Amino acid sequence: MALTEKYKELMDLARLNNLSVSESGNVLRVEGIVPSAAVKDKMWEIYERTDPHFKSNDLVLNVKTKVTDGDKVRVVTKESRLNIRQGPGTDQPIIGKAEKGDTITLISKTNDQWWLVRDNDGEEGYCYSQYLEPIQ
Repeated sequence: MALTEKYKELMDLARLNNLSVSESGNVLRVEGIVPSAAVKDKMWEIYERTDPHFKSNDLVLNVKTKVTDGDKVRVVTKESRLNIRQGPGTDQPIIGKAEKGDTITLISKTNDQWWLVRDNDGEEGYCYSQYLEPIQ
């Protein structure tokens, strides 16, 4: 099955949001900026439904959200740094880390376990919510 068929629903959403879609070497790349966290979360939901364990290694989803002002949250790990992951799940690659005590920007609460955040270097990804607390 061609990647364009396999990921048709994801590609349709990407094009609707003016994202770059390209295919090279049996890998589909979707890149750009979406208007909201809901759109990014929907893309990950479609990806997970299409490839439940993200094992195919045939899609690169490099999408950021357009956020100007978000709530701030504090990293409350016990001893180590907090992993920032490409997608919502421990099976997703680590793309950054936040230090214990750091204040970062909350973009959205994807679900009860995973929150979409942006660190102080502008890196955007998902963190396990139990290690984040809202700043009053």
